[in-house]
Amino acid sequence: MNKDLIAIFEYLEREKGIKREIVLAAIQESLEAAAMKSVHGASNVTVKINPKTGDIDVYSEKEIVDQVEVPAQEISIEHAREIDPDAELGQFIDILVTPKDFGRIAAQKARSVIAQKLRSAERDVIYEEYRHRINEIVSGTVKRFVRGANLLVDLGKVEAILPMRNYPKTEKWHVGDKVLALLCDVEDTENGGAQVVLSRSDPEFIRQLFDREVPEIHDGQIVIEKIVRDAGYRSKLAVRSNDPKIDPVGACVGMRGMRVKNVVRELNNEKIDIIPFSQDPVELLQNALAPIEIRKINVSEDDRVISIVVDDDQFATVVGKRHSNQKLNGELIGYTLEVHGMTDYNLSQVQEQSAYLSSLSEGHLDQPIEEIEGVNQMMIDQLKEHGFEKFKDLLMTTPQLLSKVPGISLESAEKIIDSVKKQGKASLD
Repeated sequence: MNKDLIAIFEYLEREKGIKREIVLAAIQESLEAAAMKSVHGASNVTVKINPKTGDIDVYSEKEIVDQVEVPAQEISIEHAREIDPDAELGQFIDILVTPKDFGRIAAQKARSVIAQKLRSAERDVIYEEYRHRINEIVSGTVKRFVRGANLLVDLGKVEAILPMRNYPKTEKWHVGDKVLALLCDVEDTENGGAQVVLSRSDPEFIRQLFDREVPEIHDGQIVIEKIVRDAGYRSKLAVRSNDPKIDPVGACVGMRGMRVKNVVRELNNEKIDIIPFSQDPVELLQNALAPIEIRKINVSEDDRVISIVVDDDQFATVVGKRHSNQKLNGELIGYTLEVHGMTDYNLSQVQEQSAYLSSLSEGHLDQPIEEIEGVNQMMIDQLKEHGFEKFKDLLMTTPQLLSKVPGISLESAEKIIDSVKKQGKASLD
């Protein structure tokens, strides 16, 4: 067992970073429990291990007496003085009582206790070294697959787990591959140890990658206010600058796009959108969609919903594959985002107006447009010249069609129709 112990000491010190003193204390404690059973009737049994040779000695404390009545706990004065010439009656002395087969028996009995102690010591080392490194990027090598597609990653002193749920489905790994990941947690395991947990899908991984690539972020001149991510497909970063002389988007992109390209390369060509941050959710949304123009927008603060209308040829781009772009933009602004194409929106408006028309009295529908509140005479004349004589003529059209009348913008057209509707609602009330 001596050589085995020395080998254990050296391995745990070298590979696991566990000090030899910790291992010795754990083994001594476990062997003392085994020794109490092996040395029958003995009291105050202690085990001493030579840290250099691995030799194990078992000692039992015995009382020095004139006449021995309990051999397991007493020793005669004569025998005591053979060990220590200065021994006196009534004193206690440690006597070597190592059983012949203790090396084998003790090792067998203590194996489970030793393993538990070592796991605990290893856990303490892991906690001490890695708990303060949470949200740091670490590198390692894929050692093997465990329980399906979970990766066991060798970080050097410890092995970390990269669960399947913590890396994008688009990534394929093989044993021996180098892997860069975010250290996201150090958690206890069922067997009393500790486990380092990694992630490549956490949005914080994106932040740390940019922190490495963009000195202005590392120095605090540029702040990443928010990150939303559909891991493996697309990420969006809202950034602002603490220095008016620094363009936050340009700094993150880098000269000829090199900074962002380095991040994209590490993420296996995941798309990254870098957006100027704004506290105003509508402005932030416009920044996120630029250069696409929002044709119409409606904000419901009560329901936390923003509904927008875009041109039909831009609809697919705004929504994105699997609705990911729409979902990410909603997360970015903190609202549920609804997107409509212009054709669908106009159709819904016509349907709404048809239902609305059926609820109005004939008298209101036949009111002359001169009675519209807040519309100047010049606009009235232009409307009449183009065939809009009564309220019902305006309610049966759309703002887009009405804006084709010279002198009437789309905004004015919407206000005119809204005014007619309000007057209609007032008449119903």
